[in-house]
Formats: sequence, structure tokens, C-alpha cells
Amino acid sequence: MTPMHQRNALRGIVIGLSIFGSLVSTYVPPARAVPAPEVEYMYNVAVRRHYGFPDNDAIGYGYQICEKIVGGADYPQVMGDVKSDVVPNDEASANFLVSNAVGILCPSRIWWLRKSAAHYQPRPQ
Repeated sequence: MTPMHQRNALRGIVIGLSIFGSLVSTYVPPARAVPAPEVEYMYNVAVRRHYGFPDNDAIGYGYQICEKIVGGADYPQVMGDVKSDVVPNDEASANFLVSNAVGILCPSRIWWLRKSAAHYQPRPQ
């Protein structure tokens, strides 16, 4: 085989491999991972924002919020409990915590939370 033929063969192999690589990368779906609900909730309330929870148990407290909603507590009741149990206890922080707990740990109860919050007015501070 002459050097010219070797170069052409090598060029053909490189072109073939690059075409094959682009075809494979087009048909392989990207991997997507979703963290466990507890991991996502913990990240939101302990890393993005920092709360002081009773007994230093963020996940347990989040599930307590869910249990209150399942038990029929409405949004004003839950907000009042959160503001008296957790620091920071302002309206926005309590709302963030309740929204994350229900939205991540018990998403099937979002409808009840929204329904019970329909005419909610925060208490003056």
C-alpha cells in the first residue's frame, strides 16, 4: 500500500468514526436524575435557606406539616403553627417552608392547601 493510499484509508476511517459518533450522540437520550423528595426538601430548607427546626429535624417537621394537611388543618392553621415553631418566622419564610414541604413531600395535598389558602390574610405583626 502506498503512502497516498494509507492517508486516504486513514482519512476514511476518521470521517467514518466522526459520522458514527455524531449519529450515536443524536440517538442516545440524555440521562436525567431526580433526587429523592427528602434530598430536594432538605436542600431547599437547609442549604438555599436556613431554618431552625424543633429538635433540629427538618425532614420530620416537613412530614408533620403534611400530616396536619392530611388531618384537615387549613393553610392559616399551618402557617400559624410554623410561625410559632420555626425560625425565621416571618410570613415569607413560613410560606416558603409550607410550600416546599407540601409540594415536595406530599404533592397530592397541594389542592387542599391551595383551596384552604383562598382568602388567607396574614395577621398584622
